[in-house]
Amino acid sequence: MPAPAKTPCGTAGAAVPDATPARSADTWTLAGAKARFSEVVDRAQTSPQTITRNGKPCAVIVSADEWARKTDRRGTLAEFLLASPLRVAELDLERQHDAPRDAPQ
Repeated sequence: MPAPAKTPCGTAGAAVPDATPARSADTWTLAGAKARFSEVVDRAQTSPQTITRNGKPCAVIVSADEWARKTDRRGTLAEFLLASPLRVAELDLERQHDAPRDAPQ
């Protein structure tokens, strides 16, 4: 029987350890994401891809378009507070005049 053909990433047909998604199609082990990074990036174009290390989520890969949408600023904090519906609410707020508490040492 002939030996399996060599490829740039190893032996053709050989199983890559931890190369498949960890728990779901959108969750990858760190080793699996590293081994199939191009596929992770391709899948990130349609949905975020979670990378786990030691079974715990450690990173999320999203498309550049998704990142731009999530990080785009839509005004200042002052504009946000001025547009709040609570600004026109008749709230009865009184300051408490209790004695100051002791500071921890």
